[in-house]
Amino acid sequence: MPAELGGDGLGTNPEQLVAAGFAACFHGAPILVARQEELDPAPISVEATVAFGRDPGDGGYLLHIDLVIRWPRIDPEIAAPLLEKADSRCPDARMASQGTPTTITLAS
Repeated sequence: MPAELGGDGLGTNPEQLVAAGFAACFHGAPILVARQEELDPAPISVEATVAFGRDPGDGGYLLHIDLVIRWPRIDPEIAAPLLEKADSRCPDARMASQGTPTTITLAS
């Protein structure tokens, strides 16, 4: 558990695992879009940071995800619409923006 929530802060926390999975999933989307536009996807990298905090609306907990995309040697005006396309194609990004139906089952 993070130190901010009373834990010892040691080890990998769930938010770090979410960040790793989100970055890995999102990484594939701009690669797909770049290939469709006949651009070189090799230099694309994605870094995700996930922060755990309070929802100001209801006081519950929420996650905030920050993505940093590095795409050297591409004009930002060309990259921007391609990253919007990538965002709409990444399942994790869609889940984050639209919510995900969840089933909770207690196994016996």
